[in-house]
Amino acid sequence: PLPPPPPPPLRCPYGKMAAPGAAAALVQYVVLRGDLARPPRSWPLGAVVAQGCHAAVAAVHAHGRHPDTRAYLEAGGAMRTVVLEAPDEAALTTLAETLTQHSIDHEVWTEQPENVATCLALRPYPKDQVHQHLKKFKLLK
Repeated sequence: PLPPPPPPPLRCPYGKMAAPGAAAALVQYVVLRGDLARPPRSWPLGAVVAQGCHAAVAAVHAHGRHPDTRAYLEAGGAMRTVVLEAPDEAALTTLAETLTQHSIDHEVWTEQPENVATCLALRPYPKDQVHQHLKKFKLLK
């Protein structure tokens, strides 16, 4: 006799609740302070990139049980991340306050021991749920 067929692959429950292709519509927004890479601060590019990485990982870790986060991670190479620029720490802080007021899950990365807020990352969201709060920020260059 032939062995039984393998069980079907495990699927994220989000896939059954969402419209087809919904996982592809998920995006993680990362907002870095642009002033860190310019004089007088002039942080090295690698240090600035590391701030974005820290914030993105912190947001995914903090909200890892959310169905959107799980679906985003299961997308593997199809994950979509948008990196935006806040002009300075005040703009980043204002954005964090706005996101908190609208119950939008995010994490602010504060570099230690300097105690400087450098970056903010949202957990993965459908773009249409959060874009309105981020549209004033430009892509990081």
